[in-house]
Amino acid sequence: MSMNVQPDREFIQAMKEAGGDTLKQCYQCATCSVACPLSTDGSPFPRREMIYAQWGLKDKLVNDPNVFLCHHCGDCTAMCPRGARPGDVLGAIRAHVYTSLGWPQSLAKMCTSIKNLPMLIGIPALVVFIMWLISGGMHVPAGEHFAKVGYQQFFGHWDFHLLSKNVLFIDIIMLTAVGIAVYSLYQGVGKMWKGMAASLHQGEVGYRPGPVQFVKEFLWPSLIEIVQHKRFEECKENNNRVRGHKPLMFAFIALFFVTIYSMVKNDVFGIFFPSLHGPISLLNPVKWVANIAAVAMIFGIVVLWQNRKKMEAAGNAKSTFYDWFYIWVIAAVGVTGLVAELLRVVGIPSLGYLVYYMHLVSVVMLFLYLPYSKFAHIVYRTTAYAFERYKQSAYVKNPLNN
Repeated sequence: MSMNVQPDREFIQAMKEAGGDTLKQCYQCATCSVACPLSTDGSPFPRREMIYAQWGLKDKLVNDPNVFLCHHCGDCTAMCPRGARPGDVLGAIRAHVYTSLGWPQSLAKMCTSIKNLPMLIGIPALVVFIMWLISGGMHVPAGEHFAKVGYQQFFGHWDFHLLSKNVLFIDIIMLTAVGIAVYSLYQGVGKMWKGMAASLHQGEVGYRPGPVQFVKEFLWPSLIEIVQHKRFEECKENNNRVRGHKPLMFAFIALFFVTIYSMVKNDVFGIFFPSLHGPISLLNPVKWVANIAAVAMIFGIVVLWQNRKKMEAAGNAKSTFYDWFYIWVIAAVGVTGLVAELLRVVGIPSLGYLVYYMHLVSVVMLFLYLPYSKFAHIVYRTTAYAFERYKQSAYVKNPLNN
């Protein structure tokens, strides 16, 4: 029986440009599959994926959950006798998938090249600036009032007792960025799940889990496993990356709850009690959590930064815009946030408001570009984890579904 293979040459070229330029050096010795803890007798990972990549079988790869389960630990790359760097090839595949699943496509493709960096920074910077102009401009408080007022007058001062102008304009900017990101990820996860489910060749399925069952049996256990970093810690060559990844993850979780607290304080209770508008007191435990999380974020980024440079120096990774862009963005969010707070405490409002502008721009970038960057793995890897559990469950293996 013959098989007609039609390689996607554009896909192969995209792999090379995204850091997978060594994929043609692989000669299928299977050393990578021996090294990888994800590999099983029935699924020789990542040897099979390297074959698919060499042949340009895009559809096989984008619907392969194993591609997203890979933590890019570097074990396979370190042991490869040909220098094919399977870890980088898999990273390039993920980058291509994130771009192809992204919405809108123009924005997703913009995030693939360093040539677009001025525009990637310029769009959020221009949006914040235009909203600042529409608001009537900032009213920089005097030094003695800066510690109390903080950055609540960045978008001007509005004597409207129901909702402060600053909160209104920040909500418009941030919720728009978050809305685009959430919709893009919603569309992407739907396409990804549909493609992976089609690869099971189930045919007509008559027995499916409900939403509550899905969360309880597949999604929640996957999230717990991810938080615990169980598979991450199975890596040998690059397991110290956990030292940077864990504090970064917990920092984002903590800052998420701090943001929710701040929104409830200003956007809900602040409607009825205008005095609540303003910066969170330094004596407030929530502020302690925020500051500790910001420090943890910077620490995690520094560890990952050093780790990445070490891998590149050893020849086990190639420097690409895809790998570095979001590290820069996260670092900018953490540094500008802490510096803006420090300037508020010491009472330098003019410089503080400039740094706060930079902080707003970096936060917009964090949200807006999440679906098209390396950070998208928090959603797509979780989806792959849940699908892996689903694939092994009775919902797939039950005779009623066959």
